[in-house]
Amino acid sequence: MHISARNQFRGKVKAVRKGAVNADVILDIGDGLEIFANITNEAVDELGLKPGIEAVALIKSSFVLLSPDPDIRISARNRLSGNVSAVIPGSVNTGVKIRLAGGRTLTAIVTAEGLKELGLANGSPCTALIKASHVLLAVGV
Repeated sequence: MHISARNQFRGKVKAVRKGAVNADVILDIGDGLEIFANITNEAVDELGLKPGIEAVALIKSSFVLLSPDPDIRISARNRLSGNVSAVIPGSVNTGVKIRLAGGRTLTAIVTAEGLKELGLANGSPCTALIKASHVLLAVGV
């Protein structure tokens, strides 16, 4: 399967916490990194998600928010910190690659103006913020 989501992180389900309609799924992607996904209970059942199952978290680069402040107070459940490893400038949008623990790379697409306001450049510390509802999960890939 080929998909357009730039960010694909393979890991093992650490926990599934079902609510009335949705469930929080925690995916351990190694090196102390976890990704939280909020998906329907129906999707949990259809995918057979339970602790120990391998899955892939898929995150569109446009769903990633960036901050130079690792302690920013925000409701996004996912907070992945690293250093900017590449900036791909554009006239409107700019691609930003962040090197995470374990050599993983996360890609974000932000406005050129927003990047300038944040003062992010190659080598800058940076935290990626992603809402759990913006994370898709796949199995058997």
